[in-house]
Amino acid sequence: MTDFSYTISILIIPLVVFLITGLLGMKWKPLVSGVIGTVGLGISFFLSLFAAYQYFFLNASASGYHTIIPVNMLWLSFTSTLQIHMGVLLDPISVMMLVVVTTVSFMVHIYSLGYMKGEKGFQRFYAFLSLFTFAMLGVVLATNIFQMYIFWELVGVSSFLLIGFYYDKPSAVAAAKKAFIVTRFADLGFLIGILILSYYTGTFDFDKLTQPGTGLFAGIAGVSFLGISGITWAMGLIFVGAAGKSAMFPLHIWLPDAMEGPTPVSALIHAATMVVAGVFLVARLFPIYHFQAPDVLIFIGYVGGFTSFFAAIIAITQNDIKRVLAYSTLSQIGYMMVALGVSGWGGEAGLGFSASMFHLFTHAMFKGLLFLGAGAIIHTVHSNFMKDMGGLRKYMPVTHFTFLAACLAISGMPPFAGFFSKDEILEAAFNSNKLLFYVEYITAGLTSFYIFRLYFNIFWGKDPEYKHKPHEAPWNMAIPLIVLALGATFGGFIPFHDFISPDMKPFAVEPNLTIMLPSVAIGLLGIIIAWILYKKENEMPALIAKRMGLLYTTTFNKFYIDEVYLFVTKKIIFNRIARPIAWFDHNVVDAFMIGIGTVTMKISYKIKRLQSGELQQYAFVFVAGSVMLALFLLYALGYH
Repeated sequence: MTDFSYTISILIIPLVVFLITGLLGMKWKPLVSGVIGTVGLGISFFLSLFAAYQYFFLNASASGYHTIIPVNMLWLSFTSTLQIHMGVLLDPISVMMLVVVTTVSFMVHIYSLGYMKGEKGFQRFYAFLSLFTFAMLGVVLATNIFQMYIFWELVGVSSFLLIGFYYDKPSAVAAAKKAFIVTRFADLGFLIGILILSYYTGTFDFDKLTQPGTGLFAGIAGVSFLGISGITWAMGLIFVGAAGKSAMFPLHIWLPDAMEGPTPVSALIHAATMVVAGVFLVARLFPIYHFQAPDVLIFIGYVGGFTSFFAAIIAITQNDIKRVLAYSTLSQIGYMMVALGVSGWGGEAGLGFSASMFHLFTHAMFKGLLFLGAGAIIHTVHSNFMKDMGGLRKYMPVTHFTFLAACLAISGMPPFAGFFSKDEILEAAFNSNKLLFYVEYITAGLTSFYIFRLYFNIFWGKDPEYKHKPHEAPWNMAIPLIVLALGATFGGFIPFHDFISPDMKPFAVEPNLTIMLPSVAIGLLGIIIAWILYKKENEMPALIAKRMGLLYTTTFNKFYIDEVYLFVTKKIIFNRIARPIAWFDHNVVDAFMIGIGTVTMKISYKIKRLQSGELQQYAFVFVAGSVMLALFLLYALGYH
């Protein structure tokens, strides 16, 4: 058996880098913190690649892959069986996520050396990046669900710090608070689900919880509440936490606003790592969902399907390039949830599970590339809006070709990576749920349209009057674009179903041309429509928007979901509930306590002369009291 104990260092290195740059960074030149952070992540990246090579190629057996726990230390013990450990768990999905997280984080660290150069708080930025990477790796490598929850919350804290990096910018502060508050409500559901699950099963450990056929769930089998079984409640509440992190409808409202953070943060957190944590959580607990709570798994599929379609429609009308990519992320995460929702267990029936993880991997490559490419564009144009862009292919050839590769990948065009993973998701949906298949089929065409609307508006069309001549990104920003472009172009040739499946056994998949060819056709249709409308400046888009009228306005305003939340919170919760409670607290509770204090003070003032310190007064009171007591006794004894 290969020794994997070194994998704990993949997790520890970002923590050490965070402590060094966080505590000592301000004493050095800014570049020193950037170099330390980048070198540290580079080491974790190469160790992750080595661990993946060892696990998939040196540790495989004829029966598939096995779970390995090279490090496991007891932290808290409640009973002889209910204990919390801290350690490292390696299985196909955790090893794959190791590669995804460290690859994108390493590229973002290199990219930020150029993008964040000269920014106030450069050292702080790199410290927060390392903290976030440490937290995300902790989620990926957790041996038990409680350890995952601890790092899950740390991911939320570090993302709050990164989104609100420009703390002197009100919109960034508001976005950070919005993300933190929304995900906290979702994480409350996650915590309650953990407590229900662990109470009845007597364990937190993934290795025990995810064993098919185990008797752990016998205790919860007969438990129900409001006609819903206990295990359904537990797994449904855990999914609420996953939906919050992965910004599934209706908990999606924080993600578009989170684009207020620096663009490298958008690439790291909101494209490739944090937002897929929810998908990873469902995949980690997939055996429980499949065998114990299949109704919740179906629900997950429908939530993912609706979110993917809903977000794709909104992306069509947005003009801020980062917001287009944000809604694109929502849509693609929905794809992954659909794949998990329609997946079976063994062999080809588990295609949905494998396809979901495959799309998670390819999405990390092309969406990370799209965000970093958008950052290079914003860096040279100094604007986020498409109206301020055009004709940039002449000035930024490297950014243009890498961005185009990412657009083709997300559109599912062969032979780019997204083609293979999207095709497998569609095939899994077709075999299990025709409604979700057609929803995702239409969403594929919408995806091609909105992403090439973005591409043509940026790189073609009419050149606006740029204040400064646009220029190509510097080498430290261009290299990550090229590396991720290679992943977005060739990553689809990895036979994922040979490495990742729900039962950890490889299986064969035959391409289904009846699904593949129409999906490519609808993708091409979306590209062609975008080419007609946006390759050259014309009046057709404005006329179509005007003709659509209210529908366009509603879509542009994101179906007013944010306004609904604001109405509920401000008009109902704050004004109708919180304000009366505050009035009662101030005018009744506080007034009562203040009244008690006032009465006490007045009585104290009246009797304070009883302890004046004057001996004559004490003697007078003593004698007067004695005389009064004597007279009372005489009266009581009958001496009138």
